[in-house]
Amino acid sequence: MAPIVIDARAHLLGRLASVVAQELLAGNEVVIVRCEAINISGDFQVNKWKYLQFLRKRTNTNHKKGPFHFRAPSKIMFRTIRGMVPHKTSRGKAAMDHLKCFEGCPAPYDTVKRVVVPAALRTLRLKPHRKYCSLGRLSSEVGWKYADVVEKLEAKRCEKSAAFYESKKAKAAVVAKAAAAPEVAAISAQLATFGTKQSSVLLASSRKP
Repeated sequence: MAPIVIDARAHLLGRLASVVAQELLAGNEVVIVRCEAINISGDFQVNKWKYLQFLRKRTNTNHKKGPFHFRAPSKIMFRTIRGMVPHKTSRGKAAMDHLKCFEGCPAPYDTVKRVVVPAALRTLRLKPHRKYCSLGRLSSEVGWKYADVVEKLEAKRCEKSAAFYESKKAKAAVVAKAAAAPEVAAISAQLATFGTKQSSVLLASSRKP
């Protein structure tokens, strides 16, 4: 079964994590891309203060024993989902093995269909006057060092994806024009008498930047 690839841009962290946790426990494989574009409800300074408080929590006797504080957006997303899964049981461990989180949109997930989760979209679940912040900015403030690298790679990917989409639209237009030609219409009508149906041309694209 193909994994579910979720584009996490403009999704709320907790709501998206709860939906993904349910899918993992149901036995589905889930891949989350563009974790740096996830949103967190609330003011940025308040969320940063909360995370700095979390960074102070550690083992009293031996700090190497944890807890381990992740800075990368993908790791923060992974830990958030892990907190909603019984990860210490065999069922929970098997579910977490089916989860992958990435910053940006690496190959091969840049060429497959990506979906969104309406139940977790910020535009649908957060009131317009409420404050929110970006997980990528928060990670950069607490020690993540690869925001610039991910931004450059994403710019290249979006440019390549836009060029592919334009070429795909041009090819689809040529096919539609050819299908509407009188010669093709006559042949199609003749084939219809024999019970043959001409396959439709799908113009929709699932790879928009």
